[in-house]
Amino acid sequence: MMGDVSRLLADYGPAFGQALFLTWKLTVVSFVPGFLLGVIVTVLRLFPLPPLRFALTVYVEIFRNIPSVALLIFIVFALPDLNVLIDYEPSVILTLVLVCSAFTADYLRSGINTIAGGQIEAALSLGLRPMQIISVVVLPQALRAVVQPMTSLLIALMLSTSLASQVPFPGRELTALVSKIATDSAAGIAAFAVAAAMYVATGLLIAWAGATLEKKARILR
Repeated sequence: MMGDVSRLLADYGPAFGQALFLTWKLTVVSFVPGFLLGVIVTVLRLFPLPPLRFALTVYVEIFRNIPSVALLIFIVFALPDLNVLIDYEPSVILTLVLVCSAFTADYLRSGINTIAGGQIEAALSLGLRPMQIISVVVLPQALRAVVQPMTSLLIALMLSTSLASQVPFPGRELTALVSKIATDSAAGIAAFAVAAAMYVATGLLIAWAGATLEKKARILR
């Protein structure tokens, strides 16, 4: 097995490096806008506007519960019937952003529920406006409370970049590369082992960073 892996890395080492980089790239370009969109959805759900709250709740529940593959298929194959054409790479990123934003909004809502109501009352008594209360009192505490679930979400998002293997994506991330190697040669098992090791290493790195951030967040509480 080790000999197979060594030969595989000798032949496909640069390709695995490029695939790993593309996996990281897709993770970052999906997580950052997905997180920001989730924060915006969370803030808007705090406004006392029942129609807006209902619409955003529906948004969160849909994209939190729909399978990512099904969403990608809808974007790539169904939207063109509505004259909405999105290229393959933006389609994958859009899928991950929508799912990430829904989970982010759900986690932040749970984090907000941990804040004592007395803090809001105290902020109101000090003359703070609603947006000031949200930005100064509510969001900072909610963000500190959800470091661990957001870390898990980032790991899940990184693994979900394998969605790119389901469409003619420009470039190959790890899963797509393994599929190609398995098709072109008899080194499929070795390729899977290498890709799995890279996924696990990336997940452990994210988990370590999340644990470090959570410790700092506890100190700030």
